[in-house]
Amino acid sequence: MVHTLSGRLRPTDLLEFHRLMVRTRVAEERVELLQKQGHPVGALYRSLGQEAGAVGAAMALRRRADGSGDVLAPSLRAAGAMFAFGATLEDYFRQYLGRSTGPTRGRESDLHWGDPERGILASVTPLGLMLEVMAGVALTFRLSDEDRVALVFHGDGATSTGAWHEGLSFAAAQRCPMVLVVEHNQFAFGTSTEKNTRLRSFTEKAEGYGIQAQEVDGTDVLQVLDAVHAAARRARMGEGVQMVELRYFRRRGHAQHDAQEYVDPAVLAEWEARDPVLRYRTWLLEQGHASEEMLAAVVAEETKDCEVAAERALAESVPQGSDALSEVTSDPSPLPPWTRRIPPDPRTV
Repeated sequence: MVHTLSGRLRPTDLLEFHRLMVRTRVAEERVELLQKQGHPVGALYRSLGQEAGAVGAAMALRRRADGSGDVLAPSLRAAGAMFAFGATLEDYFRQYLGRSTGPTRGRESDLHWGDPERGILASVTPLGLMLEVMAGVALTFRLSDEDRVALVFHGDGATSTGAWHEGLSFAAAQRCPMVLVVEHNQFAFGTSTEKNTRLRSFTEKAEGYGIQAQEVDGTDVLQVLDAVHAAARRARMGEGVQMVELRYFRRRGHAQHDAQEYVDPAVLAEWEARDPVLRYRTWLLEQGHASEEMLAAVVAEETKDCEVAAERALAESVPQGSDALSEVTSDPSPLPPWTRRIPPDPRTV
């Protein structure tokens, strides 16, 4: 494996990639356990086998907590990116458990939440639509001459939606400083990629929009880091939208209710042998960046932190029925949105 940036990274940075991937995996395992115990959690979308993509992409960006850094729109399988951008384990479990103390106050129960100050923009459900949203965000960066990049994750299926193509067409034409990460995980819900498109690689779609694209091994966190870092640099330099395709495999069903019976066990075993966490762990040991004891300690620490955060969330309150009416506007003459310079004429409202 050739890694351009690894030689320029501090040992603490290299170890942080491992910690974030481990945190993602043990956090999802804990939510799966809570779900099996009957706690009121919604659908769980495991990122098993895809942790390196989310972590590597997010760590390639400028992460700040004051609203001035790069921004990203995570997918349902990009919890690692949210953790890299500062999302806490407490909020992660509060959200999945539907607690009133959570980011959406119990109105949602999966990864549809964000933290704009940290640069995390909450995703919306219709596939492909966040590309349009992030194209608008990136356009504001270009028009205001801000040295910032917007990154958006999308899976196989989203690339066949109208919103995805409309957003990409606009973003490419406007030369928006945006990085589009296509998570080529071999399935869209229960439909294999080969039944979703005739293309071997989603990078071939980039040619039709005149944008640069690169395909990388999504199970190698440092390859992902290199590719997204280079793409973000080009976007900052005014070269417009960049695409990075991450090739890996969705080792669980679309959500926990999906038994994934449509997957050949031999194919699944092949991808299990390319586990991103174990691959990176082996690389750290071979390169002398860590010892067995150090890495085992990280797993133990993250497992304990997840246990504590989950128990804390379980002890917190669920929303009351009356909470559904809070922050709901029914005023017939609301304040004009920030997108309108002139207040609306009351006669036309």
